[in-house]
Amino acid sequence: MERSPSEQPFFTTIAMTKSISKKTASVFTIFVLSVLVPGNSQTFSRNLSTKSLGLKKEKLSHLHFYFHDIVSGRNPTAVRIASAAMTNTSATGFGAIVMMDDPLTVGPNLSSKLVGRAQGIYASAALEELGLLMVLNYAFVEGKYNGSSLSILGRNTALSSVREMPIVGGSGIFRFARGYAQAKTHWFDIKTGDAIVEYNVFVFHY
Repeated sequence: MERSPSEQPFFTTIAMTKSISKKTASVFTIFVLSVLVPGNSQTFSRNLSTKSLGLKKEKLSHLHFYFHDIVSGRNPTAVRIASAAMTNTSATGFGAIVMMDDPLTVGPNLSSKLVGRAQGIYASAALEELGLLMVLNYAFVEGKYNGSSLSILGRNTALSSVREMPIVGGSGIFRFARGYAQAKTHWFDIKTGDAIVEYNVFVFHY
């Protein structure tokens, strides 16, 4: 029976398939099976128990310290590294990006015991209010927390009495960390821009 032109491509494919050699078919079968049947060397993910990683019961910790942001003088701990054309004329300093390595201390005095450093950036990210994008790590050096860190990523409305920022992770003793940090300005020098900020950090970790 004669087939219409619209049917011809489909039957041509059938004819070509029949012409595949047995050897080629075998290779194709092996390839398909290798994709469908996963081996240990090809496992992308697997489920683990917390015990297999040596993790104990999850607990909630409260950390309290003071953050010293020094932008003035010969040895600042925070320096502007970028700005926009409009930054200096903006009421909020919009577009400014600051790199910091601020000391964290037990008390509000810079001479009090050092417990870590706040390392990262903050950037003016709001046009109509002083709103900072905070991207930083608290790198701790005290006691059992030495070598561990917490990562912060959030919004800081610096003129608010209390600001809250999320903790998105951590390392060392703070692996799998989650929680939040509350910031409260303890002291601010309007002439220099230097500030001391009190932090209360609440974090779940193992």
